[in-house]
Amino acid sequence: MSALKLLKPNQMVDSIYHIDLQQLKQQGIKAIIADLDNTLVPWRSSEVQEKLVDWINTVRDADLKIAIVSNNTSARVEAMSSQLGVIALGGAIKPRRGAFRSIAAQFNLYPKEVAVVGDQLFTDILGGNRTGMHTILVTPMSTHEFIGTKIVRQIEKVFLRNLNNKST
Repeated sequence: MSALKLLKPNQMVDSIYHIDLQQLKQQGIKAIIADLDNTLVPWRSSEVQEKLVDWINTVRDADLKIAIVSNNTSARVEAMSSQLGVIALGGAIKPRRGAFRSIAAQFNLYPKEVAVVGDQLFTDILGGNRTGMHTILVTPMSTHEFIGTKIVRQIEKVFLRNLNNKST
């Protein structure tokens, strides 16, 4: 698979709230792995909005499993996962495949049955695609983020422009 193809998400939506859960189920998806920062909550936020709790309940009501996989510290990720009542892996070292494979195994699912949702091409989308999962890119919730991420975002813009030009 070419490098550009590995960076191409299967879907792009504004936020997790724009994901069509029934469409995912029709495609054979049985679980969602979501990134934490700037996907589920703004970067460094530890506040869980009621809207997010409602969305997680909607995911469960749609008979989909859900987990969090984040490169953030295990302590932060575990604190958030306990507030949300979902399993999670912190310090995931995305785009490495280990954390994605671990969650799929915990859910007793094949990678093709799992969707990865995140805000970054070079971590979430690349990792999900490398693992053979369905990938969904969301618009980052906040412009506040780690300085390294801000730099990578500039490179992402070039790739997204190329992806958009090739798909038209």
